Parts: sequence; C-alpha cells; structure tokens
Amino acid sequence: MESRTDPLRAGILIGVTVGLVGITFGVLARSAGLSVAKACTMSLLVFTGASQFAAVGVVGSGGSALAALGAAVLLAARNTLYGPVVGRAVRGPLWSRLVQSQLVIDESAGLAAAQPDARSARRGFLAAGLGVFAFWNLGTLLGALGGDVLGDTDRFGLDAAFPACFLALLAPHLRTLPGRVAALLAGAIAVLAIPFVPVGVPILLGALAIVPAGALRSHRRTTAMGEAPEGEDGS
Repeated sequence: MESRTDPLRAGILIGVTVGLVGITFGVLARSAGLSVAKACTMSLLVFTGASQFAAVGVVGSGGSALAALGAAVLLAARNTLYGPVVGRAVRGPLWSRLVQSQLVIDESAGLAAAQPDARSARRGFLAAGLGVFAFWNLGTLLGALGGDVLGDTDRFGLDAAFPACFLALLAPHLRTLPGRVAALLAGAIAVLAIPFVPVGVPILLGALAIVPAGALRSHRRTTAMGEAPEGEDGS
C-alpha cells in the first residue's frame, strides 16, 4: 500500500520552513525603512512573500510607492490561477470562502493538489495555509525586531535574499521553451529600461515578455493538437 504524508504534518513543516524566510523578509523590510508595525501589517494583510519582497526591494532601491504596488500586484496576480486547484478544498458559505481565499498561496494550493480526495485536499489546504500564515507572520515579527540589531544587512548577505527568492520562483518555468523565452525577454527589457525609467518600473515593463511567450506556447499547443491525428493515422 502506498504511504502518504499526513497533510496536517506536511502543512506544519511547510509553515516552519516558510517562517524562516519570513525572518529574512522582516530584516529586509526594516533595512528598507519600514517600521516594525508596517512590516508586520504587510505580512498580515498582503500575505504573499514574492509580492512583499518585490515591494520592499523597490522601496529599498529608491522606487516610488506606485512602482512598488505595481510590482507586488503583478506577482500576486498568479494566485488567481489557483482557483481550479483549490476549488475542492474551499467550502462553506460565501463569507467563509472569502476568508479562506486569503490562504490561497503557492504552498496551500500545492499541498491541496497533491491529495487524493477532497477531504484530504481541504486538510492540506488549511494546514499549509494556516501554518504558513502563522509562521510567516511570526518570522516577520522576529526579523523586524532583530533588524535594528543586525544593522547593515549587506554584511550578512541578506541583501541577496530578494533576488534568490525570485530565482527560486523562476527555476521551474525554465524547463519549457516559452518559459525560457519569457525569462530572457523580461530580463532584456528590464536591463534596457533601467537607464530611462524610474526604479521599479523596469520590473513592470518586463511583464510584457509574457505576450510573445504566451503566443509561442499557444502556437506550440495548436501545432501539437494538429499533428496528433496525423500520428494516429500513420501508426
């Protein structure tokens, strides 16, 4: 019989791991000029690590609040694609589902999708969502409180945490040609735009790379569907 990891235990372990990253976020938020209260409020209300790192990175580099908001919203938009994945896990009246939607993140969607049935999917979704929420906010608080003690984060290499997190998000997409095209074009657009636009805006302009990458993916899918019958006839 195939053994499966208990979703409750897996959710807690995921939460603890993400909480360690939350400590880094708290430190970087303080180094970017945010108060402890603002850093903690961002984690409570925004609750999506990539977007928070993006916003703090833009502000810390001297970018405007509008550019920081744009970068954060751009990255948070991917969570809207998890609807079909977590649909069987989010149950209850409308008000309850709206509250639960705050927990729709990479980790909760991934753990829910890995479960064999709806009951386990719900357990995995709630365990990962609540686990990450608790430990992420605790990590943010600890990091923000410790930020003043550490001082300059460059001495510890914590300034590299922001790009490192994005490389981790990017890595799985590099396995496909459209993903590689999007990454290369986005990087080229951002680098070329740096001398001409305010800080933070190159990140937003880089999102334009999704247009040719999406067209390439659609073309490849259409071509594959068109070739399938030919393969069947020739077999």
